[in-house]
Amino acid sequence: MNSKFLPPLKPENSITSDIEFSEEDISHGDLSDLSKSSLIPRGSYRNRRRKAAAVLIAVWGGTITLHLVSWGIWAVLGLSGLISIPLVRLFFVRPNPSNQTTQALLDQWPFISLLVAAKNEEAVIEDLVKNLCQIDYPGDRYELWIIDDNSTDRTAEVLDRLTQTHPQLKVLHRGELSRGGKSGALNQVLPLTRGEVLGVFDADAQVPPDLLRQVVPLFSLKNIGAVQVRKAVSNQDFNFWTQGQASEMMFDAFVQEYRIFDGGLGELRGNGQFVRRIALNHCQGWNEETITDDLDLTFRLHLHRWDIELLMFPPVKEEGVTRLKPLWHQRSRWAEGGYQRYLDYWQPLIRNRMGTRKSLDALGFLFVQYLLPTATLPDYLMSLILRRMP
Repeated sequence: MNSKFLPPLKPENSITSDIEFSEEDISHGDLSDLSKSSLIPRGSYRNRRRKAAAVLIAVWGGTITLHLVSWGIWAVLGLSGLISIPLVRLFFVRPNPSNQTTQALLDQWPFISLLVAAKNEEAVIEDLVKNLCQIDYPGDRYELWIIDDNSTDRTAEVLDRLTQTHPQLKVLHRGELSRGGKSGALNQVLPLTRGEVLGVFDADAQVPPDLLRQVVPLFSLKNIGAVQVRKAVSNQDFNFWTQGQASEMMFDAFVQEYRIFDGGLGELRGNGQFVRRIALNHCQGWNEETITDDLDLTFRLHLHRWDIELLMFPPVKEEGVTRLKPLWHQRSRWAEGGYQRYLDYWQPLIRNRMGTRKSLDALGFLFVQYLLPTATLPDYLMSLILRRMP
């Protein structure tokens, strides 16, 4: 076992002495091994600022050039037509309702490990533990791991107390020298888990009691590497900002459902994600070199030819951000992480490692979500200078 993953457990909260691991269970490796994969070029995570600067220069230069050449308008119309094709297709596909599986009667339910990385979550962590320890799933077929990521409040104390009354709960305390953020916490606990499927939740998650029974049947298809549960806002009616986030999450799920049915990318959204262990092994764990572990893992799963399914009902709820400033910071981080993965994995992406439909889907959203907004400013500046329409 890689010593990097061995947690500094104290005797009073060490609850893994009776667990045995097979070689397959613990052979996860760390992210330093990720570049050894033939799918991920060595040095993919380096020079991100240079890559971003090169893309910015190319977008600005291309936009300015299109304003200066006589055929620029035709190039724009042609590019717009190509980009609109996958978007228009979304309105004509009809997701198959049978994909939303009802509760299945299985001879043997798979063992599931539920993981939560918590840092200074004293206010909500007890409710989460009670919620996850009362779900409708065989008690001997799942475990709950809470990773206390060097909290400075009473999170560690609350968790240690809860281990006395909740047999499924196991706690890993990380030290002050721990690195890697949420990804590092999940990687550190990974060798201690036993689940065939690993579910990841945020500390403020509100999980429906029948969720696991709805998620598990979706893994009956061997090509499904992960399942993302639709997210919803628990405090939707609090104010304008939470109402907006609730609408956004529903629209995101709607678009993603159609993308998946049309052969495009299914995407992970952090809270409420379930990953098949063998698929996570192929990806060498969570990436500690990214700020959005879910979006990064999405690309790496698809690059390894795994599919991601979406469960629309029941949703997992989380608290919406109630103020503009932290909401802006959150969305800025999401945008940066989403863009970052294109910089990291552009080589296997353009080599069609995902497959044609998925590659076109990913490139289409690259243009719509990132490149076109980047081109907006130079487009308007040139329109003012040349006194013509954008």
